[in-house]
Amino acid sequence: MKQTETARRADTAPDPGAGETEEAGRAGAPHGIRETETAEVAEAPEGAEETEEGEEGDGPAAAPRHGRLLRALAAALALALLAAGVTLFVLGQRLRDTPATSNRALTDTAATARVTGDVGSALSKVFSYGPQSTAATKETAKRVLAGKALQQYAALYGQVEKQAADQKLTLTTQVVRAGVTRLGTGSAHLLVFLDQVYEREGKAATTAAAQLSVTAELRGGHWVVVDITSR
Repeated sequence: MKQTETARRADTAPDPGAGETEEAGRAGAPHGIRETETAEVAEAPEGAEETEEGEEGDGPAAAPRHGRLLRALAAALALALLAAGVTLFVLGQRLRDTPATSNRALTDTAATARVTGDVGSALSKVFSYGPQSTAATKETAKRVLAGKALQQYAALYGQVEKQAADQKLTLTTQVVRAGVTRLGTGSAHLLVFLDQVYEREGKAATTAAAQLSVTAELRGGHWVVVDITSR
């Protein structure tokens, strides 16, 4: 009986090795977790420091680059605006200085009508004469012609006077159309179309057309013909 009880106590007695194993397991597990957490905690600050160092490193360097970029953009914009201003100024000058804008014949109808009236009347008078009116025509030419036109007319009119007296020739000139091609403040260029009728005593009248380029100048409030070219 004593042996049987002793065997039972031996079977139910705790195993010292198992206790040590469990204690070692319980003691080992926390130690492993703590090592892992310690490693993670130790590694995390290093990455954070790198990030902070990277941000701190980019900040001071980025600010000067940003400032230089803004200054470059501002300079480019200023140059572009300056170039555009110069271009517009030059174009404006060209528009103001073009012949079209300085030609009053395109804008001043009253001045255009006046020059065509004065020039048309002058040409009708100096190119109209008869056997008994050559002297009067010559005096009229001195009032409405000047410069080269008067010199040319005076050189040829001697022959006209002789023909008119000898052949009993009468010439009647009428301005059919006159157009101002260019009109300034004191000069004008015109294109004039004439119809002329020649009559000789005892013969049928003949008709001819003429086309003249005329230059006129404003003198004493009236337009005077200074150059005549036959076309």
